[in-house]
Amino acid sequence: MAALDDSKLLISPGSLVVVTGVNGFIASHIVNQLLQRGYRVRGTVRSISKYQWVKDYFEKQYGPGQIELVEVPDMTAAGVYDDIVKGASGFVHVAAPLMSSPNPNDVIPVVVDSTLRCLEAAVKEPGMKRVVLTSSSGSCVDATPNKVFTIDSNMWNETAVKAAYGPPLDNIFQQLGNVYAASKTKGEQAAWQWMREHKPPFALNTILPNANLGPPFDIAHQGTRSTLNWFRILLEKGETTTESDLPGFMPQHYVDVRDCAALHVAALIYPDVHGERLFAFAAPFAWNDVVRAMEKAFPGRKFGKEISNPDRDLSKVTNERAEELVKRLTGHGWKSLQDAVGDAAKAMDGQTIA
Repeated sequence: MAALDDSKLLISPGSLVVVTGVNGFIASHIVNQLLQRGYRVRGTVRSISKYQWVKDYFEKQYGPGQIELVEVPDMTAAGVYDDIVKGASGFVHVAAPLMSSPNPNDVIPVVVDSTLRCLEAAVKEPGMKRVVLTSSSGSCVDATPNKVFTIDSNMWNETAVKAAYGPPLDNIFQQLGNVYAASKTKGEQAAWQWMREHKPPFALNTILPNANLGPPFDIAHQGTRSTLNWFRILLEKGETTTESDLPGFMPQHYVDVRDCAALHVAALIYPDVHGERLFAFAAPFAWNDVVRAMEKAFPGRKFGKEISNPDRDLSKVTNERAEELVKRLTGHGWKSLQDAVGDAAKAMDGQTIA
């Protein structure tokens, strides 16, 4: 971890930062990196009794008094964050509704409204210096294998929005994917529109990750969500695993969740990161890459069979600025796919990750 020069930071260690959805995969890594660097965290969860493990885990790592949990059962309620932001210098909004409904009217308004509640609260706190929003690659474009195109910060995924509000698809996973991408598109657009209209004294930055890979902090509470489920299946099925066994798997870009968290922190504390959309995209990967990485991480074991002439993600992403910020904060560029896959699978296998 690179040393921080407090004199060159917008938000200094010791300051209070609000992070939403701290039980989640990405948010828990953001919390870890903030605490590691000496910040205090006020984290929101839907239920304190259900997610007390977050506080217990981080207090064991960093001692008492550095993290507190606040219960937010409804992220869309008027004024829901007004008291939570009091005394905070930064706000990182990561929380999102569970994507269990294929109906866009059940999901998209929740994402939009919860994002606006964060900004509305932030502007009421005089000491607020920066807001960071976790968006998604899906707010720009859908992954499209075998097609060469460039992804940049001027793109919006209007195709997903149109599809989400169009006739429901028979393929439920595709329908859920369209609704998810549309929700991230509309949520981020609403945030930037709010910033243009209200011109608050703080800046907004958004982080657009593709597939987050890497180790969880708590297998029991995090091991069945997101990409972590892929590694559970790979470990259980071993050599018989096929690409179709992994829900939602497709050729796309990966980012190690630890780098994604570092990018959030950089966007929060560096004064020169101002009004940016930052792409948390490390490199493209596909099924054969995962098979090789798993077999390297577990010598002597087999995990599925490689595919001849597999589909590939051929998109080019303007991720240079994001990598520069990760390198500035951590001292290294993007972590390798081997690190991301190997550490994720080893953690899911019960091994301790340094």
